[in-house]
Amino acid sequence: MKITYLGHASISIETKDKTLLIDPFITGNELATTIDINKLQADYILITHAHQDHILDVEAIAKRTGAKIISNFEIVTHFEAKGIEGHPMNHGGKWKFDFGTVHYTNAIHSSSFPDGSNGGQPGGFVIETSHHRIYIAGDTALTYDMKLIPDVIGELDLAILPVGDNFTMGIDEAIKASTFLNCNKILGYHFDTFGYKKINHKEAFTKFANAKKELHLLPIGGNIKL
Repeated sequence: MKITYLGHASISIETKDKTLLIDPFITGNELATTIDINKLQADYILITHAHQDHILDVEAIAKRTGAKIISNFEIVTHFEAKGIEGHPMNHGGKWKFDFGTVHYTNAIHSSSFPDGSNGGQPGGFVIETSHHRIYIAGDTALTYDMKLIPDVIGELDLAILPVGDNFTMGIDEAIKASTFLNCNKILGYHFDTFGYKKINHKEAFTKFANAKKELHLLPIGGNIKL
């Protein structure tokens, strides 16, 4: 599994034979000018919630690639009205796709489309393939619900957590979240894009190291492999 950071909360995940995009917000991110959305591949686009900084490029990429949307009912319905196929889910549910199983998890945040219409409840995902299991938290506060993930779904190979603070968890909360998740390998995201979310990278690495946890903060376009 190859995981590429596309900036902000946008991630590309390449499994054995499918490519998943998470929350594509690229053309509106001045830090992500090296990423060309016309060259991105996607078989599926997973959307955690309806805020513009998570859905901006969904329509353009889905219509070019034919990618299927996976999200909550309200978000899938929104994009189906634009002629894009989707698979609706809700909290606590799971579904087996041709790349693996997706579990739809809780998140504590808000969710509305840029025009103010209802985006349903925010969520996160656990993606299980035949070889790996990763958690994508979405925009969320620290929550005790995270403790249920390893107990109910199983041991994680990687947790992708927001670390930018203000709108989501910050560094200290992400460390606690990794303990709840029983996962010591963390990919941080949702940081640095806007002024409210600038973080001190050196301090973040030091705090994670002191907690005996492995933090990855990738450059845009950078990747890790599992």
